[in-house]
Amino acid sequence: MSNAAHRLLWTVLALLLVAVGGTALAVGAGRLPGGDAPLLGATTVTWWRAGAPWSALAVAGGGVLLALLGRQLLVAGLRVPGRLCGTLAQPGHGAGRTRVASGVLTGALERDLLRAPGARRARVVLTGPAARPDVWVEVRLDPCADVAAARDRVDAAVRRFAATLGCRPAHLDVTALLDEPGR
Repeated sequence: MSNAAHRLLWTVLALLLVAVGGTALAVGAGRLPGGDAPLLGATTVTWWRAGAPWSALAVAGGGVLLALLGRQLLVAGLRVPGRLCGTLAQPGHGAGRTRVASGVLTGALERDLLRAPGARRARVVLTGPAARPDVWVEVRLDPCADVAAARDRVDAAVRRFAATLGCRPAHLDVTALLDEPGR
């Protein structure tokens, strides 16, 4: 099953549980017909009353455990393997993995881009899978900067970045903006 199918399945299950809970609350509050009939059998009500106050605490504890389990399932379902979600993970030649925060990588490329002649500011965003990330670069240049030299420097910086990561960007988008004079 794909990630989208899993998410759809969990969404439908959650909506079903919310509908059942809302209906039970409405019947219990007397807002729906049949509110005078008990939802649980007499044996269950007797058991519940015999266990007071521990039965309520047990149900509350079970609810907390189910909520924590649901949170873990949600986090696991939203995690996409191989994506740059704060860290870059590459399998090593041995049994381990190398994990690097993506902010460190983008910061290094930004500092390298600022060495370009006339570069004032640089911003880098990484998206996509770790093996072939999409790289989005924005460089702000001085109005009197040599654009050809800056382009060559940006090209060299991106090539060094890809060589350092050991990957080839699937998509590279470079935007160069000339700042207004006096800014």
